[in-house]
Amino acid sequence: MSEDDSTLAPDGSDKPSEKRRTWLDRLSSAFSGEPSTRDDLVAILRDAQSDGLIAGDTLKMMEGAIAVADLTVGDVMVPRAQMVSLPVEARFLDLMKDVVESGHSRFPVHGENKDEILGILLAKDLLRGVVADNGPGSVRELLRPAVLIPESKKLNLLLKEFRLSRNHMAIVVDEYGGVAGLVTIEDVLEQIVGEIDDEHDDAEDGAALIAAQADGQFVVDALTPIADFNERFGADFLDDEYDTVGGLVTAAIGHLPETGEELTLGRFMFRVARADARRVHAFHVGVLADA
Repeated sequence: MSEDDSTLAPDGSDKPSEKRRTWLDRLSSAFSGEPSTRDDLVAILRDAQSDGLIAGDTLKMMEGAIAVADLTVGDVMVPRAQMVSLPVEARFLDLMKDVVESGHSRFPVHGENKDEILGILLAKDLLRGVVADNGPGSVRELLRPAVLIPESKKLNLLLKEFRLSRNHMAIVVDEYGGVAGLVTIEDVLEQIVGEIDDEHDDAEDGAALIAAQADGQFVVDALTPIADFNERFGADFLDDEYDTVGGLVTAAIGHLPETGEELTLGRFMFRVARADARRVHAFHVGVLADA
């Protein structure tokens, strides 16, 4: 290698690699503390975010990925009482109505009772069966095998199994073999990336996200859009970098806040009302009269 070649960037171009080396140096220094526990690792990641090495949203996902290893299926599953399951003996037309009303794409199908799960019905399979000439005479012919898992299964292991098997839903059973609920790959991913909304999810009611209290303060859901907050209180917070009040306040605090932490932004005092290891859920907000 010639002396001149030593100045080439890692990709072989003749562009200076000073910026690239600086980024790598910062990354190396961020982990120079050699964390020995998960708490140490999270602390280093938060320091890296404070230094501008990683974005706030990236930090949240990294913390979520770390936290998933400590969660079980029972922590995130849809409980049995909230499951939308379909009876195997129902007519195709009735099944279609239930599918359309729910907006889901996968459904457990049960026999005489909801503990007798016969399989999983995909909405696309049902549609094909209905429109096909000489199609199936019973929904039983459209069912796919149901995957049964215990409540105690770790989420990180379940995510790996979902990826390998290409299944998107599993039925959760309790210690007695009864149906406790269901879990989808979306439920697992939401623990890492946050809430995932689709076209079938009901739009949040802005009024319901901000509730006035008798003492003159307000309870504000962390998922309240900044634009809605501004409209309600006549505020002028920018929403070009963060979409929600939770993202705005978390970024201003500089780390994932805990319940009880407070911050004043402009003429508003935010106190964390509810939070967990992944995100803030709600704030108590007071309007400062003399701000």
